[in-house]
Amino acid sequence: MNLERVSASHMIAKMAMVSFLASAVVLLLAVGDVHPFQGHVGRPQINPYCQAVVPFCANGRAPNTMPSFDSSDTLFVYALKAPRWEFTFGDLLANYHIMRDAVGFHHVQSGANFTMEWSGLGDIFNCTFPHELNNGTLVWCNQAATCISNGIDEKHWREEGMLVKVAEINGTIFSLFANWTEGDNATSVFYETWSVWDKPGGKLWYDSFDSSSWVQRAFAAMAKYGATFNQSVHLNYTRINIYSGPPQRLGGADEVFTKKRLAREIRTFYKRFQPHQSVRELLKSLYDAFFDIVVTKQFFLFHNETYWLLPLEQPLFSLTYEEVPLPKS
Repeated sequence: MNLERVSASHMIAKMAMVSFLASAVVLLLAVGDVHPFQGHVGRPQINPYCQAVVPFCANGRAPNTMPSFDSSDTLFVYALKAPRWEFTFGDLLANYHIMRDAVGFHHVQSGANFTMEWSGLGDIFNCTFPHELNNGTLVWCNQAATCISNGIDEKHWREEGMLVKVAEINGTIFSLFANWTEGDNATSVFYETWSVWDKPGGKLWYDSFDSSSWVQRAFAAMAKYGATFNQSVHLNYTRINIYSGPPQRLGGADEVFTKKRLAREIRTFYKRFQPHQSVRELLKSLYDAFFDIVVTKQFFLFHNETYWLLPLEQPLFSLTYEEVPLPKS
């Protein structure tokens, strides 16, 4: 299912938006300064410049074919994990717990399987850093969506990462979850790679919004609709963390790029992360970027369509793979 393959009705999207805003209010009250991910009433127009090297959801189901089942049917729900970029690096990144997540379903009555995965319409690098055009414009190709594909590549998930049953649900719960998926796909549209904290285990400034957070939200939605999860299953999720003092709001593109010095600093920062470089050039750029970040202790973040300056704190960055309990009904 890609962005064209999710036929959410206006009412579903409206209900999802109300639910999202309510959750954001609760989050703000609970953690104070955290900047929750901003929901959208509908999916924004995609910049035609953004063309993925690997097509999004190439093997996905045809439009308007969300699976449907009788209310008394039984479906097994699976947590799926595999290394990121395994088509390039094989299982190398599994050694560092750099994983992607998905959800699998098995329909007991028919034997049919299918997989749901939330991912960027481009690859994760394009979702994390913008493209700089010849005129200096920064183009963000950071939209994401849910893809539904037939089948579960059991050999792939088991051998490269994980395939574990976490729940059984009936057809009614799946139908409610399907509606949630359609609404979520129309409102939660931007990928966010980074989790930004004031210190390890401290205050969360910005939360990541990626395949693992989607799986956690999907499981929470199923639990809300009555799914009972196997609490003996323990799942860990990857986070790429940045540590920063209070973020400084710089403004949207129409604000920051009218200020020559600030615009130059932002362009210079992101110029290091351009994907259209040779391997040698990219490695040198990343080395230079890391050196500059360590020296200046500054990082420019684009979040909720706004640029922020992060005054970095030690240890600057980390990669964690921590357990998140399955939800309880």
